[in-house]
Amino acid sequence: MNQQCIEGKVYILENDINTDQILTAEFMKINPATDEGYKELGSLAMSGLSDDSKPFINKTTGKSYYQIIIAGTNFGCGSSREHAPIALGASGIKAVIADSFARIFFRNCISTGEILPVQTTKSLYESIKTGDIIEIDPLNNTIILQDKRTKIKSKDLGGLVDIINAGGMFKYARKINKIPNCITEY
Repeated sequence: MNQQCIEGKVYILENDINTDQILTAEFMKINPATDEGYKELGSLAMSGLSDDSKPFINKTTGKSYYQIIIAGTNFGCGSSREHAPIALGASGIKAVIADSFARIFFRNCISTGEILPVQTTKSLYESIKTGDIIEIDPLNNTIILQDKRTKIKSKDLGGLVDIINAGGMFKYARKINKIPNCITEY
C-alpha cells in the first residue's frame, strides 16, 4: 500500500471504539493469511457496531462504502487482536484519523501495514459528517477538508509511514535487508 496521499469518503465514529466493535470475537477464527479469509474479514469489518449505525459494508461487494474513518479518543481499545486492523484494511479502509489510539491497536496498524493511523492535533469527529470527502497527506502531516481550503495538522508519523508503505514490519525488514527475502535450506 502506498500512503503518499489518501483521498476518500469518511465514516464518523465517536470515542472509545473497541476492537469488539471493529470485529466481533466470533470471527477471530478466520485466517487472514488466506485470500478467502482476508476477503471474509473485510466483509465483517465494523460488525460490532449497533444496528442503528449507518451501513459500513456494501453487502454486494463485501467492501466498505468508505476509505477513511474519523473517530474521537481511544480508537481500538479493548483486546489486542491484529484481526481488527486487518479487517479494516481488507474492507478498503486506508486510514483512521482519531484524537488518540489505544497503544496496541496503533502498533498493530503499523506492524500489519494495513491502515494508516493518523492522530490529529484538533478533534474532527464532531465537525465532519459521514460521506464527506477529505484528503490526508502523511508526508506533510496535513488533513485537507472537503472545502479544500481548511487544513488540519496531524502528528508526525516519521518513518512509520515507510513501514506501512512497505506492507508491514516483515516486508519492511526485507526491503531494508534486515531479514532475508527467502529462507535457505541447510
